[in-house]
Amino acid sequence: MQLINEMKLEFMSKSNNEAFGRIVAAAFASQLDPTVEELADIKTAVSEAVTNAIIHGYENNSGIVRMVCRLYNDGIEIVISDEGKGIEDVELARQPLYTSKPDMERSGMGFTVMESFMDRVDIVSEPDKGTTVTLFKNIKS
Repeated sequence: MQLINEMKLEFMSKSNNEAFGRIVAAAFASQLDPTVEELADIKTAVSEAVTNAIIHGYENNSGIVRMVCRLYNDGIEIVISDEGKGIEDVELARQPLYTSKPDMERSGMGFTVMESFMDRVDIVSEPDKGTTVTLFKNIKS
């Protein structure tokens, strides 16, 4: 894997910034000439990761969401991180339908959605320190 390009972005943990993060990631990925389906997959996964940072990481309080996108000759890596409350049990959180916010009618499918649209999803989290989600999508150019 050869690094071709990289960009970094920080934005406030406001729900209307979710669409901004999604569009920026897709625009950056377009340098690899992905298919429309590949772009849609990237946008969906980034939406889920950013929404998780805002809703679960910061619990709608003020904070910063960071996104780093790296283009490689064979795909894109997108790293989304927060310094929010973190995840107690990452493996439990990865289970379909698990939600820490059942009162908010959350579906509990965020990580499942990310995993279904991306080729690799890595999650590192520590309670009271934050969460980092790394998404990777192969793009055949």
